[in-house]
Amino acid sequence: MKSRYKRLSIIAVALAGLGGATALVLNAFQSNLVFFFSPTDVHQGKAPVDRVFRVGGLVKEGSVKREPDGLTTSFVITDTVQIVPAVYTGILPDLFAEGKGVVADGKLGSDGMFTANRVLAKHDENYMPPEAAHALEKAKEAGKTLKTY
Repeated sequence: MKSRYKRLSIIAVALAGLGGATALVLNAFQSNLVFFFSPTDVHQGKAPVDRVFRVGGLVKEGSVKREPDGLTTSFVITDTVQIVPAVYTGILPDLFAEGKGVVADGKLGSDGMFTANRVLAKHDENYMPPEAAHALEKAKEAGKTLKTY
């Protein structure tokens, strides 16, 4: 009977180890998961506050303002229906421009300002990030006009 208990204890330890490893992997996956939201989704409250996510669309014409420090830039991301004011401190991609597609990673503050920690711009004339293109098409199909705060 001792060998039976020994086998059961080995199996129990192995299952506990497997369960612990699974919990660690799932926790790491959850903490690195970044969701995409359009400006309309952000406006509707679907985006988390103080948690990292991606927002994408077009840089609104006339919205880019550079601070005197040369690194901080504020701009507005739009899907032609809603807008999200954003601020980024760092060097922007060369292709970042008004009226062009953009996807930004960052957090939405309680004041409604999106603080980006990374900004991605399209890489040629025909490309737009799939999430941003889908959000723009969805807004266009809805036939709504741009609303501002």
